[in-house]
Amino acid sequence: MSPSQMPIQIREATLSDAPLLSQWAQAMAWETEHKTLGPDTVDEGIRLALHDPDRARYYIAEVDGHAAGTLMLTTEWSDWRCGDWWWIQSVYVAPAFRRRGVFSALFRHVEQLAKATDGVCGLRLYVERDNANAQRTYEQLGMGDAGYRMYELPLKG
Repeated sequence: MSPSQMPIQIREATLSDAPLLSQWAQAMAWETEHKTLGPDTVDEGIRLALHDPDRARYYIAEVDGHAAGTLMLTTEWSDWRCGDWWWIQSVYVAPAFRRRGVFSALFRHVEQLAKATDGVCGLRLYVERDNANAQRTYEQLGMGDAGYRMYELPLKG
């Protein structure tokens, strides 16, 4: 079986995955935004989330027993829809596993969980405006541009 045909397994992350998730978060920030993240802050943020699934949940894709990629889910209440949006964040696929369906498998897994969970009104994510490859991938999975721009006011770090 060629590497591109190997089955992809999805599992929920555990505390033992924290070092890898931290490494991937830092790599993703650098690759997508040329931002260097403070490792101690990222480590603590991931550990807090892994201890409290109400903050976030991480999923890991594995190919032939090797961790290949991840995404994080957070929730946002929508009074307009009387339901929760699930936000897909912290997406990262290890370079050796890119263009092999890893993100699609993660997405489809989360989509099925969302459909099976009462009160979830949809999936959202944000993408860098210049990341055309990611935008094409999301569109191929059935997502569309929601027409919003994101603003922020950082209060720390």
